[in-house]
Amino acid sequence: MSIAPYKDLSRLCIHTITTKPWAIETAARNYAAAGVKGITVWRDALDGRDIHQTGKMLRNEGLTIVSLCRGGFFPNTDKNKRKLAIDDNRKAIEETAALGAPLIVLVCGADPAQSLEDSRKQIQEGIETVLDEAKAAGVKLAIEPLHPMYADTRSAINTLAQANDMAEAINSPWVGVAVDVYHLWWDPALEQEIKRCGQQEHLLAFHICDWKSPTTDMLFDRGLMGDGCIPLRKIRYWVEATGFAGFNEVEIFSTRYWKEDQSAFLEKINKAYLEHA
Repeated sequence: MSIAPYKDLSRLCIHTITTKPWAIETAARNYAAAGVKGITVWRDALDGRDIHQTGKMLRNEGLTIVSLCRGGFFPNTDKNKRKLAIDDNRKAIEETAALGAPLIVLVCGADPAQSLEDSRKQIQEGIETVLDEAKAAGVKLAIEPLHPMYADTRSAINTLAQANDMAEAINSPWVGVAVDVYHLWWDPALEQEIKRCGQQEHLLAFHICDWKSPTTDMLFDRGLMGDGCIPLRKIRYWVEATGFAGFNEVEIFSTRYWKEDQSAFLEKINKAYLEHA
């Protein structure tokens, strides 16, 4: 297996959370000036803004809006809280459509007060409940499996097999999966499950970063590509073998990098992408 490094930034997308200290207007201007072609918008970046106008601004900068993060967090032992989650996901779908993004990423949630099986059932029920609204809005829903260390509260979907199972059970062209190397690189079944995504034609997003060793924080210590031990290029080979031709989305939560000068950090992202993605 041999896969060449990228020679340009034409398939590079950056999540706004990656450069969290920047307002979305600043991020858009600087991404575009640096040659980045895609942006995934986190909902907090839209606070207090006209979402239609923000989407127009991003496109005027020459950026493709890849997705909105995030919906989900469906499970709860409290029926009323489950209803609130449904309402919030409907709002997220509206925001995604208003922004002009084709996709919303679902961090599906979990409730430690109940079994993982019950949480998974509520996740599927939640997705099915909002599916008609998503279809009407022209917005796809991407189930993102998260690393098992988040199985208590952040997601009961912890392997790509579980995400594939759920997408296939829902059986809609409006529901697929997002592959994030940070969450899935360890999985011995990853290659075959990525192939399965291709067979079902529901691989909707590909997120990249690196796993630092040692990791000092379960949430806020992700690395730049090349900082750690994820076999990123091998996984990209598997993803592209499915026919996936979308963006490589850099999604990094890092208190260390957020403290840096963000313009210098952006230069590091571009360099790491060309050398290691």
